[in-house]
Amino acid sequence: MKMNLFENIPESEPEEVFTELLSAEGVRVERIVSFGQVSPEGLWYDQPENEWILLLEGSATLVFQEKPSVDLRPGDYLNLPAGCRHRVEKTSEKCRTVWLAVFYE
Repeated sequence: MKMNLFENIPESEPEEVFTELLSAEGVRVERIVSFGQVSPEGLWYDQPENEWILLLEGSATLVFQEKPSVDLRPGDYLNLPAGCRHRVEKTSEKCRTVWLAVFYE
């Protein structure tokens, strides 16, 4: 069945919106939509799986515990190895930020 990644996205929400697009053994694909949200103060993501992210719309800044921060704009992507401590420092407050995240073993 045909689907569109940009359909059914609200223009604003008080919380980030996570939509699972695909799940199979060893891989999960999610669409994440941010509306200015950032990681809670003091929270570092430290995931047991690898994560490949692609920024599709908006902007964001990721901060890493052991690497320089990265500003993302549409089309930018990066791979976060399992255990890479990171946090979302900023997402666009003027428009929604749409991410595609692929979690894999």
